[in-house]
Amino acid sequence: RPLFKPHQSIHNHSTPASKVKSVDSLVNTSILSANAPEFYPASFSPYEESVSEDGSDGYYTETTLAELVEEFLSYLNSSPGSFETDIEHMVNMLNSWVTTEETLQELVELIYTQSTAIPNFSYTGARLCNFLSHNLVLSPASGNFRQLLLKRCQTEYEQRDVAVRGDQETQKKFHAYVLFLGELYLRLEVKSAKGPPSRAEILLIALRELMNALFSNPVDGNLICAVKLLKLTGSVLEDAWKEKGKSDMDQLVQRIENIVLDAQCSRDVKQMLLRLVELRSSNWGRVYAAAASDATPDNDPNYFMNEPTFYTADGTPFTAADPGEYIGIIHQGKTLQKLSIVPKCMFWCYRIFRKIPGDPGSGRRLFP
Repeated sequence: RPLFKPHQSIHNHSTPASKVKSVDSLVNTSILSANAPEFYPASFSPYEESVSEDGSDGYYTETTLAELVEEFLSYLNSSPGSFETDIEHMVNMLNSWVTTEETLQELVELIYTQSTAIPNFSYTGARLCNFLSHNLVLSPASGNFRQLLLKRCQTEYEQRDVAVRGDQETQKKFHAYVLFLGELYLRLEVKSAKGPPSRAEILLIALRELMNALFSNPVDGNLICAVKLLKLTGSVLEDAWKEKGKSDMDQLVQRIENIVLDAQCSRDVKQMLLRLVELRSSNWGRVYAAAASDATPDNDPNYFMNEPTFYTADGTPFTAADPGEYIGIIHQGKTLQKLSIVPKCMFWCYRIFRKIPGDPGSGRRLFP
């Protein structure tokens, strides 16, 4: 129970005389002084504000261009859907930052480094490069953003023959560069005064030579990179070469077939190469809408090519050309075509609902 009860304290408000005398005697005999210096413990160290050489207090540091760009790229990487809504605001900020040739060169290096270092950022990085090439104001005598970016890419391009034969880390960086260049070829638009924007011709030439370099040392890593590059850009590259009357894609396919026969690569990688050749033979899986309603497995080689793309835990695309488990469509007890190769963990998640003419049950069953 509380020792003090509020309702009992209201009956006596006076102070005893003996208590007043005791307080007066303590005041008269005390050695304490209001003017005494402040007391500090022996281990106390007084705080001193840091002062920089220019006289500022140094507490708040200025944001650098590198910090600004890295923060924005990290945001785009985590929220790629915000590109359209936030890119103009970002470019306006960059236009206020990038006012000299040195800062423009720094910006190019930052974006190139992040686009080839962050997993799965090459697509967004290429889109960003295209937008900056048209909207960044500064254009010094050394070149605008697009010209400086292509010069930076050329530096890596010139090391291609060494990189494909380097150690694992060197090859990994080179492969990231190759895939970024593929995205850049698809996304970077070069304006023309005489017509609509076109793709950079120099990148078309570069991609052809990069594939030659990859195939010159047909180890698994180089071949996987080449497969990914051709799956990404193959249809566009072939169309561009055909317009020029060139048969470069036929030559590449012939080289792939020779590698499958002669190279000492793994069985899974050879399977990937064969699937790539099959994809190309079906016109890269392109189905034209005009004839889609009349398509059947008998008259349309593209009938089964609309396959999904799966992703591994680290975000890496895992498509039909990658090693794993087969899923096929079965018609009247026979496998018509193997459709997709997916990881075992995804095997039972993939259902085929395509209707096959003459088989009323085909649209309802799961076919391993």
